[in-house]
Amino acid sequence: MAVGKVVCFRPVAMQIEVLKSKLHQACVTHADVNYEGSFGIDLELMKAVGLYPYEKVLVANVNNGSRLETYAIPEPAGSRRMVLNGAAARLGAVGDRVILMAFCHVPESVVREGKHRPRILRLNEFNEPVEWLSAEPSFEATAMIDD
Repeated sequence: MAVGKVVCFRPVAMQIEVLKSKLHQACVTHADVNYEGSFGIDLELMKAVGLYPYEKVLVANVNNGSRLETYAIPEPAGSRRMVLNGAAARLGAVGDRVILMAFCHVPESVVREGKHRPRILRLNEFNEPVEWLSAEPSFEATAMIDD
């Protein structure tokens, strides 16, 4: 840097990675270790929570505690299929309950102001929607962030 030269940096808004979409307690209906990879999800349920084909998802297996990252591929709408494919099929079994999550980056101000709301849908053992879960930040959590 040259002596006497002033360099100004424009402040950049910090981005926070937050939950975007969640299918809670989905039930694995199929597993195919010979498939190339991914997690198949009923297209109707993908649309309900705003998941896109080939979007990265985190899969948490409630039965055995394993977690894996892969990408979502659509299964026929209304089929209620949840399919572990490829190597992921070794981390679960048909009948296991899983939590599927996708994340996004939003400006810190959106989080601080409580404007971000993930789409969270609880499913029953047949992968039928049973309840939209609220993602309202608590007063205590918002106060803690502002400190």
